[in-house]
Amino acid sequence: MEHGSFTNDSDASFTLAEEDHTLANAVRFMLNQDPRVTLAGYSIPHPSLECVNVRVQTTGDPAREVLKDACQELMLMNRHVRSVFDKAVSEFKVEQARLAAEEEEKKKAEEEAIKKQRDLLASMDIESD
Repeated sequence: MEHGSFTNDSDASFTLAEEDHTLANAVRFMLNQDPRVTLAGYSIPHPSLECVNVRVQTTGDPAREVLKDACQELMLMNRHVRSVFDKAVSEFKVEQARLAAEEEEKKKAEEEAIKKQRDLLASMDIESD
């Protein structure tokens, strides 16, 4: 919901329903990165209310468009973070599988060496007195 002026669209407050500090702080950060923004902040009216008020003042551009652009930039940033995270998880899983295969191979080699030693000892003709 937008609360703004009918005469000055570069100055507006927006209410984001069912949101908290998580999204509000990220949106505030993205807004403050935009050179068109002169003021960006948010408040939570009351801890029991599930809404956030975001205040935006710009150098002249419509606050609604600037907020929309900030949200789109935030979505792009989140997609990038997700793709980097997914790639790192995939690489980790491949590395873990490789290490497990190496460990299994090492274990089999040790077992084979022990078996050879036992076979060698069994094949020796040792006389007992």
